[in-house]
This record gives sequence, C-alpha cells and structure tokens, in this order.
Amino acid sequence: MDSIIIIGTGLAGYSLAREFRRLDQITPLLIITEDDGRSYSKPMLSNALAQGKDDAKLTLADAEAMAQTLQAQILTHTQVTGIDSHNRTVFTRQGSHTYSSLVFAMGARPIRLPIKGDGAEDVLSVNNLGDYAHFREKLEQAQGIAIIGPGLIGCEFANDLLQVNKAVTLIGPDPYPISTLLPESAGTALQSALQKTGVGWRLGSVVDQIDKLPNGYRLLLSNGDQLEADLVLSAVGLRPNIGLAAETGIATNRGIVTDRNLQTSMARVYALGDCAEVDGLNLPYVAPLMIGARALAKTLAGTPTAVEYPAMPVVIKTPACPIVAAPPPRSAEGAWEISADQDNVTALFRSADGQLQGFVLTGTAVSQKQALTKQLPALLA
Repeated sequence: MDSIIIIGTGLAGYSLAREFRRLDQITPLLIITEDDGRSYSKPMLSNALAQGKDDAKLTLADAEAMAQTLQAQILTHTQVTGIDSHNRTVFTRQGSHTYSSLVFAMGARPIRLPIKGDGAEDVLSVNNLGDYAHFREKLEQAQGIAIIGPGLIGCEFANDLLQVNKAVTLIGPDPYPISTLLPESAGTALQSALQKTGVGWRLGSVVDQIDKLPNGYRLLLSNGDQLEADLVLSAVGLRPNIGLAAETGIATNRGIVTDRNLQTSMARVYALGDCAEVDGLNLPYVAPLMIGARALAKTLAGTPTAVEYPAMPVVIKTPACPIVAAPPPRSAEGAWEISADQDNVTALFRSADGQLQGFVLTGTAVSQKQALTKQLPALLA
C-alpha cells in the first residue's frame, strides 16, 4: 500500500497527521522534513523570551517520539528534490517514495530585503526552532536591538525583548505599526503603549545599508538618519513556500492554489497551512490551519470534506497593548466607526447597511471580542 506523504513537520504537517491517525490507523504515513522534525508551537517563538524558554523548553517532542505517536515514518534533514505526479513519486537525495496522496505543508520563508553593506548578511530572522536558538545565543552579548519591520511579528518580538530588558528600535516605511491589519487609531495606540515601555520608532523610512562596527552595526536609513545596534532582526514578513509546487506544475499565486477541499490543480495533491491559498485566501494563522487539518484528514480518510472558515479574530501578543483584530475582507465596502479612550480603541468596520464586517480592539476594549465575533459573517461558509 502506497503511503500518504506529508512534506513538512511544522504545525500544519503534524496537526494533519494527528487528525488523520484519529480516523485511520492503517494507511502508511510518511512525513518528510528538511529540519530535525521537532514538534513545537511556532507562534510561541515571538514571546518565549519573557517566559524564559529556550528551544529545548519549546520542544514538545522530538522526531522519534512523533514517529511513534503518529505510527509514521519521519525522514529528517531530507530535501524533496522533485515530484513525478504521473507516477505519484516523490524524489529526495536519499531515495524515492511513491504516494497515494501528497500534501504540501511547507509553511513560509522569511522575506530577505536587498540591503547593502558588509553587515547585511548578519541580519537575523526567526522562523523555526533553529533560528530561535541562534537568536538567543546572539542576544547574550547584545543590548540594543534594531528590528526591521513594524508589523505583527516585529511588534511581538519588540514587546518580548522589552521583557528581558533589551533596548529596542523598530524601523519601517509604515506610517504606524501593523498598518496592514489595523486602522490608524489602533496602530497609534500600540505605538504609544510600546513607546511608553521603551521602544524607539523610526517609521516612514527603510534600511538602505548595514555596516559592521567593532562591536555591532551601523544602520543607514533612506531618510539619511543613522543608528547603531548590537543586533539586527528582520521581521518584514513571510512568503509562502511555493517553489517546489510551482516546479511540479501545480498552480500557484500568492500561495499554492487550492479549492475548498484543499485540492491543488493536480490530482491527489493537497496543500495546507501557510503555504496554501484556499479559495483565494492565504491566512497564515493557527485557527484556519487547524480547521484545514481536520477537514483534510477526513478527505484523506475517504470522506471528501470542504473547509468552512468562521470569523477568526487574531490575538496579537503585545501585552503592553493587548490587541484583537478581525480585519474586514479586502473586498468589503464600508467605513470604520472608531471610539477611543487613550490606548483603548474600539474600531468597528460596517457596511453601508450597518452590518459588522470586521473589528479591531485594543487595551481594555479586547473584552468585547466574543460578543463582536458572533456578529461577523463567516469567511468561507
């Protein structure tokens, strides 16, 4: 019997394997990963410093334990070099494997900006346990941290670094933090709260060049400003890992294009998690991933099941200014209704007929999350 093959041991790959094993304990399961296959929660990476957790403490299980739990074969440190969809074969440098169904659960990779200077190659990003271990090691000798990218992850890391008494400066072209998700009032509330705790801001500009100094780096900004830092962290965003799928001839856009059954343009091939674009939506968050894992497990077990997405607010881990965001769909027409009391913002996006299409809450206003979520339409019904 050919195996179901899952490429990737992140939250998507392992969640799917767990859900599938609840339904089917017989079909062979092969999981292939480029890393060491440790199971962990990736969202924890951006607030683990304050909790005093290193990569070992974040590890839930190693690959051997996961293989036993999932009754699966797990190939670690193994790169998939090609896929023959006609013969349903996956090729690696260590050998080839045939599949009955194939799942891309390859996540996303950090975007690397084209920055000049001899220090540009030293810029760190944190996207997995190995990255996090390296980041913690470098932090031991660093006090001033420059973070490129004032988006969700950049702000979460900034808040976390403050909790371990580091000096943080956030840099980016945005007019205010997390500007792709938040209306201005909510973004400026976050900016104000983080500034009160010690974060420095260099907004409206980008890093053009990073030069090495004897004990750190000098950053040259596009507006002519300069600043020095002991360590530079890039948090400018992630790009869905679609290269292998595209090389295989599978349709890709922002992510690997799938229908609501997570089926790609190729028969018996599926995509799940950050790498997938489901019915036009690429949602790199835990809630849609878990919904997708449960639906796809049923499909792989013989009961085709479409994904249904309810409203799924995102909790942003910035304790200095708690935030819950349920941004309206990009196609939504309407306007924001905003009320604010210092850093406590209630922003409601309503259509012309008064229907709630999205919301953003900051500070004490996050207590309204549950009641407002019930009023939102489903993303995919």
